[in-house]
Amino acid sequence: MDEHYKRYMRMALSLALKGAGRTSPNPLVGAVLVRAGRVIATGYHRRAGEDHAEIEALKRAGSGARGSTLYINLEPCDHQGRTPPCTLSLIHAGVRRVVAGMVDPNPLVAGKGIRRLRRAGVQVDIGLLEAECRRVNEAFIKYIIRCTPFVVLKLAASLDGKIATSTGDSRWITDQAARRYVHRLRDQMDAIMIGIGTVLADDPELTCRIRGGRNPLRIVLDPQLRIPLTARLLHGADPEKTIVVTGPRAPEKKVEAIQGYGATVWRLPLSAGRIPFGALLKKIGKMGSLSVMIEGGADTAGRALREKVVDKVLFFYAPKILGAEGREMIGALRIRKVSQCTKIRDVEVKKFGPDLLVSGYLK
Repeated sequence: MDEHYKRYMRMALSLALKGAGRTSPNPLVGAVLVRAGRVIATGYHRRAGEDHAEIEALKRAGSGARGSTLYINLEPCDHQGRTPPCTLSLIHAGVRRVVAGMVDPNPLVAGKGIRRLRRAGVQVDIGLLEAECRRVNEAFIKYIIRCTPFVVLKLAASLDGKIATSTGDSRWITDQAARRYVHRLRDQMDAIMIGIGTVLADDPELTCRIRGGRNPLRIVLDPQLRIPLTARLLHGADPEKTIVVTGPRAPEKKVEAIQGYGATVWRLPLSAGRIPFGALLKKIGKMGSLSVMIEGGADTAGRALREKVVDKVLFFYAPKILGAEGREMIGALRIRKVSQCTKIRDVEVKKFGPDLLVSGYLK
């Protein structure tokens, strides 16, 4: 396909990303209707329960949709959920052709939408910019197949891999551009996860501080329920989005006090005194959350890597050196040989002001 087709699909992908953090458990989808070489309408899925991308575009196009081509990053749905099947709306609107980036991995769809459209005489092409389309919906793809969220490990460190000085001071290792990007990530993620050590050391709010942004769920791993009742996570913006995960023997009075501030407490069986990631991620997945970003600290990062739950890493490196006495960015991985190391694939490097972001995938 020529560059015009790719341009329309990239437009659909840009539209899809506008819904990031707001559509779960649904995918991110953007739609572009084109007729006679001109874009006549666009749409994207804004929130779960609201119009799908193609429906929004069809409503904007009206009768002009007849004879048009739809560019969409994901196969149109063909099942009744919170909204009717999009395939029927496309057929009734007279759309002549559908160019979809990828087949929907959802077993309720998985090619059914394509078949329905083709049986109705609509030309369907699949696979335009498929790799880019899969990247945009990487969290949805994992969730719909495994019923657990996509896990991102985000860390900020000095060039020699330290996240704080020996006294625990970590403000600010990275510069403003990198920190702004982290707030954009929080806006797009369903949940942020930290260990109790980070709460005790930094007393973070874990809010999104960009205009128009929304705060994700904030999950604290706290096996012995050590979180101070004065913690900002319990008293700041929307404390009802704070979930404290603790063990079965946590004191009931403190649980009640935490819940009295509006937060939620989950009790999970412990494994060697720690919250097991497997059970926790399944519980998060049952809530319909597609993505979780682990933000700290070193112990939590090390355990997540040891338990092999991390899908993607985002490591920010500042051009600073803190030395051997600084605090390590990742806890013990129990690796004795280089051949046992955790390998990262599809590595990318981007610059944010003076800082570097190194990203890549583990699976």
